Amino acid sequence: MVALKLKNAKWNLIAGIAMIILGLLVWFNPFGTMLALAFYVGLGFLLVGAFYMMASMNVKSGWYLLVGALDVLVGLILIFNLGVTAASLPIILALWSLAVGVIQIIGAFEIKKFGFPWGWSAIMGGVGIIFGLVILAYPMVGAITISTVVGLYAIMFGILQLIEYKMSKDVVFIEAN
Repeated sequence: MVALKLKNAKWNLIAGIAMIILGLLVWFNPFGTMLALAFYVGLGFLLVGAFYMMASMNVKSGWYLLVGALDVLVGLILIFNLGVTAASLPIILALWSLAVGVIQIIGAFEIKKFGFPWGWSAIMGGVGIIFGLVILAYPMVGAITISTVVGLYAIMFGILQLIEYKMSKDVVFIEAN
């Protein structure tokens, strides 16, 4: 029998520390976080547009080409106007939250007809509507909320990596010869 220690545990340690640092940076720099998210949204439009344009060659669809060109144009506008894009992200989040909240409430009453538990879904829909209205009234709350949630997730992920590092240091695999 041969005992082997887990050799790649150090990567959990490095990833954990990096994610905690990233989470703290995101947490304490909401404006920078919004600019970065704005850039990634613009980049996403550029990539999707490019894929639509490539697909239009295979499908021979002018509509795909038009959608692709529109996505590329929107992506360029978003990237070259990061401040405006970053400022609009909370409004987009608010409108999405309002729409999902309304849909959750309607869905709750739909499932109530069939005798399923519906109360929590209705409550969450109401919370979504209130959240959306608050962000529409105070868009900066949305920016802070986005950066807080992203930062908290990164910190929690980092802590999980550190826990995995600690647990994996003690793991020994036994191989039979």
